Amino acid sequence: MAHRTIIFDLGRVIVPLDFTRSFHELAAIVNCEPEDVPRRIGSSDLVVRFESGEMEPRQFARELMTQLGADLDYEEFCRIWNGIFLPQTLIPEDLLTGLKQRYRLLLLSNTNAIHFPMLRESYPLLGHFDGYVLSYEVGVMKPERRIFEEAIARAGCAAGECFFTDDLAENVEAARSAGMDAAQFVSAEQLMDELRARRIEWT
Repeated sequence: MAHRTIIFDLGRVIVPLDFTRSFHELAAIVNCEPEDVPRRIGSSDLVVRFESGEMEPRQFARELMTQLGADLDYEEFCRIWNGIFLPQTLIPEDLLTGLKQRYRLLLLSNTNAIHFPMLRESYPLLGHFDGYVLSYEVGVMKPERRIFEEAIARAGCAAGECFFTDDLAENVEAARSAGMDAAQFVSAEQLMDELRARRIEWT
């Protein structure tokens, strides 16, 4: 079955992440060790609720700051929260521009209403996508089946005509369970090999 839609994950596929940048900054503010920050954040379901669209950004910021014992204004919190993203993308822009000439392009991401607006502004190559399937807008996160079903619906083609790549194996398996063709992302070179093996062209 020929592919008609190419679907990308965002973090660690297009945009690199380094959580330690934000953890170190928050640790200095709340006077704890950097490794304590993710433990404190992970002690509740705040991030899952936020990325599932159950909380507004300012409410999330207030509750997370309370949980961490930090006192920051909203703008400063957003600056630190967005500090995990690194400037150099993991795939070349000409890969996306070439694919877009031949296929529908979708982004499928677990993300939130603080990160994604900043990402769209900071990474112009995201403008090549025909649509965004975002956890906080859909109300469900990968690897839940419903977000993949939403992506297939927006692809406008059969599930088997969609190719999906994600850095996490569990999300790749979930996509396959929903009927998509999928491969785990390791590097741009490896992804291009996966595309070539499927006769997906971009040049």
